[in-house]
Amino acid sequence: MGPTEPRKTLSRPLYTPEERRRRDATPWTIVQGVLAPVQFLVFLISLGLVLNFLWIGAGETAATVSIVIKTLLLYTIMITGSIWEKVVFGHYLFAESFFWEDVFSMLVLALHTAYLVVLLGGYLDVRGQMFLALAAYAAYVINATQFLLKLRAARLAQPVAVEAAPARLGAAE
Repeated sequence: MGPTEPRKTLSRPLYTPEERRRRDATPWTIVQGVLAPVQFLVFLISLGLVLNFLWIGAGETAATVSIVIKTLLLYTIMITGSIWEKVVFGHYLFAESFFWEDVFSMLVLALHTAYLVVLLGGYLDVRGQMFLALAAYAAYVINATQFLLKLRAARLAQPVAVEAAPARLGAAE
């Protein structure tokens, strides 16, 4: 391949036509579509409460409860997402289309779970717990961004339907 030749890459589409059909037919798609923004809203509220606690030193209980709720929502979206992935791709996790997002999701789960272990075991002081939660939240933001970019790329790669083309052709004759 010469310097002026374009590099050819073979990439699998996010969904094959059959996977797209299964994705559109399963109720788990709606579940994921509802849980994702709910989890993000809870994340934003919790992030505010954690930062408020770290800044002012007040609101420990609210911040802690919000992190636990965010973590439980994360577990819920991961379980239902695994079911969705099984229905659409035939794998509970690590389907080719979402492999790296799932890999990073494991880090997100590990950090959130570590927070619960530290909280329940009393292994760090409250500030240390909050900083661990922030690390989990940073990983969550990266992971959410991965998914959004992947879904945006898939949307942009979809063929554009040309509507009313026959009417325009007929009018030109």
